[in-house]
Amino acid sequence: MTHGSIEEQTRAVLDAITETLALAGCTCDDVVKAMVWLRERSDFPGFNSVYAAYFPIDPPARSAVISELLVDVRIEVEVVAWRPVGGG
Repeated sequence: MTHGSIEEQTRAVLDAITETLALAGCTCDDVVKAMVWLRERSDFPGFNSVYAAYFPIDPPARSAVISELLVDVRIEVEVVAWRPVGGG
């Protein structure tokens, strides 16, 4: 996606992640680690405001990297989720 603001692209990425988590029986509350790549340092505030809406309570550990290696997108996000099996 080469078009759209950082906020729009962040929502698109996090919506896709939310849908994928649901397929595994998880939600954003189950995310324990996020890795974020941004193409521009100046995009961080816009990204961060949208990210906070998806992880409003006890946000996961997060790393962020600025990288010119992103092609055709302004943002990429990878998450790790963990949900205990059973009654825990």
